[in-house]
Amino acid sequence: MQNMKKRKHTQAWTSFHTAACLVMAVLSGSCSDKDAEYDATGTFEATEVTVSAQVTGELLRLTVEEGQTVASGTVVGNIDVRQLQLKRDEIVSAQRQLASGKQQMAANKRQLGAGKEAVDSRTLDLRKQLAVIEQQIANQQRERHRFGELVADGAAPQKQVDDIDAQIRVLERQKEATRDQIASANESADKQSRGIVAQMEGVDAQMEGVDAQQTGMASQRAQIEDQIAKANIKSPVAGTVLAKYAEQGEYVAVGKPLFRVADTRNMFLRAYVTSTQLSWVKIGQKVTVFADYGNGEKKEYEGRIAWISDKSEFTPKTIVTDDERADLVYAVKVAVRNDGNIKIGMYGELKL
Repeated sequence: MQNMKKRKHTQAWTSFHTAACLVMAVLSGSCSDKDAEYDATGTFEATEVTVSAQVTGELLRLTVEEGQTVASGTVVGNIDVRQLQLKRDEIVSAQRQLASGKQQMAANKRQLGAGKEAVDSRTLDLRKQLAVIEQQIANQQRERHRFGELVADGAAPQKQVDDIDAQIRVLERQKEATRDQIASANESADKQSRGIVAQMEGVDAQMEGVDAQQTGMASQRAQIEDQIAKANIKSPVAGTVLAKYAEQGEYVAVGKPLFRVADTRNMFLRAYVTSTQLSWVKIGQKVTVFADYGNGEKKEYEGRIAWISDKSEFTPKTIVTDDERADLVYAVKVAVRNDGNIKIGMYGELKL
Protein backbone atom coordinates (compact mmCIF):
# COMPACT_ATOMS: atom_id res chain seq x y z
CA MET A 1 0.00 0.00 0.00
CA GLN A 2 2.77 2.38 0.88
CA ASN A 3 4.48 1.71 -2.50
CA MET A 4 1.25 2.45 -4.35
CA LYS A 5 0.90 5.71 -2.44
CA LYS A 6 4.46 6.65 -3.38
CA ARG A 7 3.84 5.88 -7.07
CA LYS A 8 0.66 7.97 -7.02
CA HIS A 9 2.55 10.79 -5.33
CA THR A 10 5.37 10.57 -7.92
CA GLN A 11 2.91 10.54 -10.84
CA ALA A 12 1.12 13.55 -9.42
CA TRP A 13 4.42 15.43 -9.02
CA THR A 14 5.46 14.52 -12.58
CA SER A 15 2.14 15.71 -13.96
CA PHE A 16 2.51 18.96 -12.02
CA HIS A 17 6.08 19.47 -13.26
CA THR A 18 5.05 18.80 -16.88
CA ALA A 19 2.17 21.24 -16.61
CA ALA A 20 4.51 23.85 -15.12
CA CYS A 21 6.98 23.39 -17.97
CA LEU A 22 4.21 23.83 -20.51
CA VAL A 23 3.15 27.07 -18.83
CA MET A 24 6.76 28.31 -18.73
CA ALA A 25 7.22 27.33 -22.37
CA VAL A 26 4.28 29.52 -23.34
CA LEU A 27 5.54 32.45 -21.25
CA SER A 28 9.29 32.43 -21.88
CA GLY A 29 10.19 29.68 -24.33
CA SER A 30 11.13 26.05 -23.77
CA CYS A 31 12.20 25.27 -20.25
CA SER A 32 14.34 22.43 -21.54
CA ASP A 33 16.73 24.83 -23.35
CA LYS A 34 18.43 25.77 -20.13
CA ASP A 35 18.29 22.35 -18.53
CA ALA A 36 19.42 20.23 -21.50
CA GLU A 37 22.87 18.63 -21.35
CA TYR A 38 23.76 20.27 -24.68
CA ASP A 39 22.34 22.78 -27.14
CA ALA A 40 23.87 21.36 -30.33
CA THR A 41 26.07 18.55 -31.56
CA GLY A 42 28.64 18.20 -34.28
CA THR A 43 32.00 16.71 -35.17
CA PHE A 44 35.51 17.86 -34.56
CA GLU A 45 37.67 18.93 -37.49
CA ALA A 46 41.05 20.53 -38.01
CA THR A 47 42.69 22.84 -40.52
CA GLU A 48 44.24 20.55 -43.12
CA VAL A 49 47.10 21.55 -45.40
CA THR A 50 48.22 19.60 -48.46
CA VAL A 51 51.96 20.02 -48.98
CA SER A 52 52.94 19.89 -52.66
CA ALA A 53 56.24 19.88 -54.54
CA GLN A 54 57.47 23.39 -55.36
CA VAL A 55 60.20 22.27 -57.77
CA THR A 56 60.52 19.50 -60.32
CA GLY A 57 62.90 16.58 -59.83
CA GLU A 58 63.51 13.23 -58.18
CA LEU A 59 62.19 12.86 -54.63
CA LEU A 60 65.38 11.99 -52.79
CA ARG A 61 63.84 11.76 -49.33
CA LEU A 62 60.43 11.96 -47.63
CA THR A 63 60.50 10.79 -44.03
CA VAL A 64 56.90 11.45 -42.93
CA GLU A 65 54.50 8.62 -42.22
CA GLU A 66 50.76 8.66 -41.66
CA GLY A 67 49.93 9.36 -38.03
CA GLN A 68 53.32 10.95 -37.37
CA THR A 69 53.44 14.25 -35.51
CA VAL A 70 55.59 16.96 -37.09
CA ALA A 71 56.64 20.40 -35.93
CA SER A 72 56.10 23.56 -37.95
CA GLY A 73 58.99 24.31 -40.30
CA THR A 74 60.57 20.88 -39.90
CA VAL A 75 62.38 19.64 -43.03
CA VAL A 76 60.92 16.21 -43.79
CA GLY A 77 62.36 15.62 -47.24
CA ASN A 78 64.08 17.08 -50.26
CA ILE A 79 64.00 17.01 -54.07
CA ASP A 80 67.03 16.67 -56.35
CA VAL A 81 68.06 20.11 -57.67
CA ARG A 82 71.56 19.32 -58.93
CA GLN A 83 70.95 21.11 -62.23
CA LEU A 84 69.82 24.23 -60.44
CA GLN A 85 72.93 24.14 -58.26
CA LEU A 86 75.16 23.89 -61.36
CA LYS A 87 73.37 26.83 -62.94
CA ARG A 88 73.83 28.81 -59.76
CA ASP A 89 77.57 28.03 -59.78
CA GLU A 90 77.81 29.30 -63.37
CA ILE A 91 76.13 32.55 -62.39
CA VAL A 92 78.44 32.93 -59.37
CA SER A 93 81.47 32.46 -61.65
CA ALA A 94 80.14 35.02 -64.14
CA GLN A 95 79.48 37.46 -61.30
CA ARG A 96 83.08 37.14 -60.15
CA GLN A 97 84.36 37.78 -63.69
CA LEU A 98 82.17 40.85 -64.01
CA ALA A 99 83.37 42.13 -60.64
CA SER A 100 87.00 41.63 -61.70
CA GLY A 101 86.39 43.40 -65.01
CA LYS A 102 84.72 46.28 -63.23
CA GLN A 103 87.71 46.62 -60.90
CA GLN A 104 90.02 46.77 -63.95
CA MET A 105 87.80 49.43 -65.52
CA ALA A 106 87.93 51.45 -62.33
CA ALA A 107 91.76 51.17 -62.35
CA ASN A 108 91.85 52.33 -65.99
CA LYS A 109 89.67 55.28 -65.12
CA ARG A 110 92.02 56.23 -62.30
CA GLN A 111 94.97 56.07 -64.72
CA LEU A 112 93.15 58.28 -67.21
CA GLY A 113 92.38 60.72 -64.44
CA ALA A 114 96.05 60.77 -63.42
CA GLY A 115 97.04 61.42 -67.05
CA LYS A 116 94.66 64.35 -67.27
CA GLU A 117 96.09 65.76 -64.06
CA ALA A 118 99.63 65.43 -65.51
CA VAL A 119 98.61 67.34 -68.65
CA ASP A 120 97.02 70.06 -66.56
CA SER A 121 100.15 70.14 -64.34
CA ARG A 122 102.47 70.77 -67.32
CA THR A 123 100.37 73.75 -68.42
CA LEU A 124 100.40 75.05 -64.85
CA ASP A 125 104.23 74.83 -64.70
CA LEU A 126 104.54 76.93 -67.87
CA ARG A 127 102.24 79.55 -66.42
CA LYS A 128 104.35 79.68 -63.30
CA GLN A 129 107.47 80.17 -65.46
CA LEU A 130 105.72 83.00 -67.30
CA ALA A 131 104.84 84.67 -64.03
CA VAL A 132 108.48 84.46 -62.88
CA ILE A 133 109.72 86.03 -66.15
CA GLU A 134 107.18 88.84 -65.90
CA GLN A 135 108.29 89.51 -62.34
CA GLN A 136 111.95 89.60 -63.47
CA ILE A 137 111.06 92.07 -66.25
CA ALA A 138 109.28 94.28 -63.74
CA ASN A 139 112.33 94.21 -61.46
CA GLN A 140 114.67 95.09 -64.32
CA GLN A 141 112.46 97.95 -65.41
CA ARG A 142 112.58 99.42 -61.93
CA GLU A 143 116.38 99.07 -61.93
CA ARG A 144 116.60 100.79 -65.34
CA HIS A 145 114.50 103.67 -64.07
CA ARG A 146 116.75 104.07 -61.04
CA PHE A 147 120.01 103.90 -63.04
CA GLY A 148 118.52 106.16 -65.68
CA GLU A 149 118.19 108.92 -63.08
CA LEU A 150 121.74 108.26 -61.88
CA VAL A 151 123.09 108.49 -65.45
CA ALA A 152 121.22 111.78 -65.93
CA ASP A 153 122.85 113.15 -62.79
CA GLY A 154 126.26 111.81 -63.93
CA ALA A 155 126.44 109.49 -60.98
CA ALA A 156 126.49 106.27 -63.07
CA PRO A 157 127.85 105.22 -66.46
CA GLN A 158 125.50 104.70 -69.44
CA LYS A 159 126.78 101.13 -69.78
CA GLN A 160 124.84 99.99 -66.74
CA VAL A 161 121.59 101.21 -68.31
CA ASP A 162 122.49 99.53 -71.60
CA ASP A 163 123.18 96.24 -69.80
CA ILE A 164 119.79 96.43 -68.07
CA ASP A 165 118.06 97.10 -71.41
CA ALA A 166 119.78 94.05 -72.87
CA GLN A 167 118.58 91.87 -69.99
CA ILE A 168 115.05 93.20 -70.42
CA ARG A 169 115.10 92.28 -74.13
CA VAL A 170 116.28 88.78 -73.30
CA LEU A 171 113.51 88.40 -70.72
CA GLU A 172 110.91 89.70 -73.18
CA ARG A 173 112.01 87.07 -75.72
CA GLN A 174 111.77 84.38 -73.00
CA LYS A 175 108.33 85.72 -72.12
CA GLU A 176 107.11 85.45 -75.72
CA ALA A 177 108.60 81.98 -76.08
CA THR A 178 106.91 80.86 -72.87
CA ARG A 179 103.60 82.29 -74.05
CA ASP A 180 103.94 80.34 -77.28
CA GLN A 181 104.70 77.19 -75.27
CA ILE A 182 101.68 77.83 -73.10
CA ALA A 183 99.43 78.33 -76.13
CA SER A 184 100.77 75.15 -77.72
CA ALA A 185 100.52 73.29 -74.43
CA ASN A 186 96.96 74.49 -73.92
CA GLU A 187 95.96 73.32 -77.39
CA SER A 188 97.63 69.95 -76.84
CA ALA A 189 96.21 69.70 -73.33
CA ASP A 190 92.73 70.45 -74.59
CA LYS A 191 92.98 67.69 -77.17
CA GLN A 192 94.43 65.25 -74.68
CA SER A 193 91.87 66.24 -72.04
CA ARG A 194 88.98 65.78 -74.46
CA GLY A 195 90.37 62.41 -75.46
CA ILE A 196 90.84 61.39 -71.86
CA VAL A 197 87.35 62.60 -70.91
CA ALA A 198 85.91 60.64 -73.84
CA GLN A 199 87.77 57.53 -72.70
CA MET A 200 86.58 58.04 -69.13
CA GLU A 201 82.99 58.43 -70.33
CA GLY A 202 83.44 55.24 -72.32
CA VAL A 203 84.68 53.47 -69.19
CA ASP A 204 81.68 54.85 -67.26
CA ALA A 205 79.33 53.48 -69.92
CA GLN A 206 81.06 50.10 -69.73
CA MET A 207 80.77 50.10 -65.95
CA GLU A 208 77.07 50.95 -66.21
CA GLY A 209 76.68 48.00 -68.56
CA VAL A 210 78.48 45.78 -66.07
CA ASP A 211 76.23 47.08 -63.29
CA ALA A 212 73.16 46.18 -65.36
CA GLN A 213 74.54 42.69 -65.99
CA GLN A 214 75.32 42.26 -62.31
CA THR A 215 71.79 43.32 -61.38
CA GLY A 216 70.31 40.83 -63.85
CA MET A 217 72.57 38.03 -62.62
CA ALA A 218 71.78 38.85 -59.00
CA SER A 219 68.08 38.53 -59.81
CA GLN A 220 68.64 35.19 -61.60
CA ARG A 221 70.73 33.93 -58.73
CA ALA A 222 68.08 34.94 -56.19
CA GLN A 223 65.43 33.06 -58.18
CA ILE A 224 67.59 29.95 -58.35
CA GLU A 225 68.47 30.18 -54.67
CA ASP A 226 64.75 30.39 -53.92
CA GLN A 227 64.06 27.29 -56.00
CA ILE A 228 66.92 25.42 -54.31
CA ALA A 229 65.51 26.39 -50.90
CA LYS A 230 62.06 25.16 -51.97
CA ALA A 231 63.59 21.76 -52.75
CA ASN A 232 63.63 21.24 -48.96
CA ILE A 233 60.17 19.92 -48.09
CA LYS A 234 58.82 21.42 -44.87
CA SER A 235 55.66 21.07 -42.87
CA PRO A 236 53.95 24.48 -42.81
CA VAL A 237 52.07 23.70 -39.58
CA ALA A 238 52.58 21.67 -36.47
CA GLY A 239 50.26 18.71 -36.48
CA THR A 240 49.59 15.16 -37.53
CA VAL A 241 50.25 13.65 -40.94
CA LEU A 242 46.94 12.38 -42.29
CA ALA A 243 48.05 11.00 -45.66
CA LYS A 244 51.21 10.41 -47.68
CA TYR A 245 51.00 10.63 -51.47
CA ALA A 246 54.56 10.08 -52.71
CA GLU A 247 57.54 7.85 -51.98
CA GLN A 248 61.30 8.25 -52.21
CA GLY A 249 62.65 7.82 -55.74
CA GLU A 250 59.55 9.10 -57.52
CA TYR A 251 59.85 11.91 -60.06
CA VAL A 252 57.65 14.78 -58.95
CA ALA A 253 56.56 17.90 -60.78
CA VAL A 254 55.61 21.29 -59.39
CA GLY A 255 52.22 21.02 -57.69
CA LYS A 256 52.43 17.27 -57.09
CA PRO A 257 50.83 16.54 -53.64
CA LEU A 258 53.32 14.93 -51.26
CA PHE A 259 51.46 14.65 -47.97
CA ARG A 260 48.56 16.12 -46.00
CA VAL A 261 48.95 17.43 -42.48
CA ALA A 262 46.38 18.76 -40.02
CA ASP A 263 46.86 21.26 -37.20
CA THR A 264 45.54 19.04 -34.43
CA ARG A 265 46.54 21.38 -31.62
CA ASN A 266 43.86 23.87 -32.62
CA MET A 267 40.66 21.99 -33.37
CA PHE A 268 37.18 23.15 -34.35
CA LEU A 269 33.81 21.71 -33.43
CA ARG A 270 31.45 22.20 -36.37
CA ALA A 271 28.02 22.23 -34.80
CA TYR A 272 24.57 23.30 -35.99
CA VAL A 273 22.15 25.59 -34.14
CA THR A 274 18.55 26.42 -34.84
CA SER A 275 17.33 29.87 -35.82
CA THR A 276 16.07 30.30 -32.24
CA GLN A 277 19.49 29.52 -30.80
CA LEU A 278 21.18 31.76 -33.35
CA SER A 279 20.21 34.84 -31.34
CA TRP A 280 22.25 33.48 -28.41
CA VAL A 281 25.42 33.01 -30.44
CA LYS A 282 28.07 35.69 -31.09
CA ILE A 283 31.58 35.65 -32.59
CA GLY A 284 34.17 35.41 -29.80
CA GLN A 285 31.64 34.08 -27.29
CA LYS A 286 33.02 31.56 -24.78
CA VAL A 287 31.11 28.29 -24.67
CA THR A 288 31.46 24.82 -23.20
CA VAL A 289 32.39 21.90 -25.45
CA PHE A 290 32.16 18.22 -24.60
CA ALA A 291 34.17 15.61 -26.47
CA ASP A 292 32.15 12.40 -26.68
CA TYR A 293 34.35 9.30 -26.32
CA GLY A 294 31.40 6.91 -26.40
CA ASN A 295 29.88 4.72 -23.69
CA GLY A 296 28.85 7.83 -21.81
CA GLU A 297 32.46 9.03 -21.41
CA LYS A 298 32.87 12.75 -22.05
CA LYS A 299 35.44 15.45 -21.40
CA GLU A 300 34.76 19.13 -21.01
CA TYR A 301 36.72 21.87 -22.84
CA GLU A 302 36.49 25.61 -23.08
CA GLY A 303 35.64 26.82 -26.56
CA ARG A 304 35.20 30.07 -28.45
CA ILE A 305 32.78 30.79 -31.29
CA ALA A 306 35.08 31.45 -34.25
CA TRP A 307 32.64 31.46 -37.18
CA ILE A 308 28.91 31.59 -37.87
CA SER A 309 27.46 30.72 -41.24
CA ASP A 310 25.38 33.45 -42.87
CA LYS A 311 23.22 30.88 -44.65
CA SER A 312 20.88 28.23 -43.31
CA GLU A 313 20.89 24.63 -44.47
CA PHE A 314 18.87 21.49 -43.90
CA THR A 315 19.84 19.61 -40.77
CA PRO A 316 22.50 16.97 -41.59
CA LYS A 317 21.29 13.43 -40.84
CA THR A 318 24.11 12.84 -38.37
CA ILE A 319 23.32 15.96 -36.32
CA VAL A 320 20.94 16.19 -33.38
CA THR A 321 19.47 19.54 -32.30
CA ASP A 322 17.55 20.38 -29.17
CA ASP A 323 14.52 21.07 -31.38
CA GLU A 324 13.99 17.98 -33.51
CA ARG A 325 11.27 19.79 -35.46
CA ALA A 326 13.82 22.28 -36.87
CA ASP A 327 14.57 21.57 -40.52
CA LEU A 328 16.86 24.54 -41.17
CA VAL A 329 19.95 25.13 -39.05
CA TYR A 330 23.06 27.34 -39.10
CA ALA A 331 26.59 25.97 -38.96
CA VAL A 332 28.99 27.38 -36.37
CA LYS A 333 32.64 26.68 -35.69
CA VAL A 334 33.93 26.54 -32.15
CA ALA A 335 37.69 26.84 -31.65
CA VAL A 336 39.03 24.38 -29.06
CA ARG A 337 42.58 23.93 -27.78
CA ASN A 338 43.33 20.22 -28.07
CA ASP A 339 45.11 18.44 -25.25
CA GLY A 340 45.82 15.48 -27.51
CA ASN A 341 42.65 13.55 -26.73
CA ILE A 342 40.37 15.06 -29.37
CA LYS A 343 40.52 13.30 -32.72
CA ILE A 344 39.29 14.41 -36.14
CA GLY A 345 35.75 13.17 -36.79
CA MET A 346 34.97 12.63 -33.11
CA TYR A 347 31.47 13.63 -32.00
CA GLY A 348 31.12 16.62 -29.74
CA GLU A 349 28.44 18.58 -27.93
CA LEU A 350 28.04 22.31 -27.50
CA LYS A 351 26.56 24.05 -24.49
CA LEU A 352 25.85 27.75 -24.98
